[in-house]
Amino acid sequence: MSTAASAPQAVQCFGRKKTAVAVAYCKKGKGILKLNGTPIELVQPELLRYKVFEPVLLLGQDRFAQVDIRIRCKGGGYTSQIYAIRQAIAKSLVAYYQKYVDEASKKEIRDILVQYDRTLLVADPRRCEPKKFGGPGARARFQKSYR
Repeated sequence: MSTAASAPQAVQCFGRKKTAVAVAYCKKGKGILKLNGTPIELVQPELLRYKVFEPVLLLGQDRFAQVDIRIRCKGGGYTSQIYAIRQAIAKSLVAYYQKYVDEASKKEIRDILVQYDRTLLVADPRRCEPKKFGGPGARARFQKSYR
């Protein structure tokens, strides 16, 4: 019995890197960024914390001030998760602006992000290549002996 008027202004987007998947739920709010229920400022390791903040630093705090973004992430290693999270944040903000704000500001945001780093909006298709027989890895072969 719910109507379109009572539905919250929200979008859901995902970010991927290798086997890590981050799902961002972006809705109208007051600028809260949470990752698996904890504030995004506490992301570990600290060296990669700036990577998560890249969309916020590029676009400015004012664009994030009227939205709440909640992210859940699983799979992959910690570096892959960081890259998946930053992609999910960027994609969800672009989708939110397209759906609920206007096309011009969405295009402006998109251009800023793509100019800085294309992987913020486009997933990296590289995956681990499977090992084959006759060698220790995917491409390397066992050393050949003639005697």
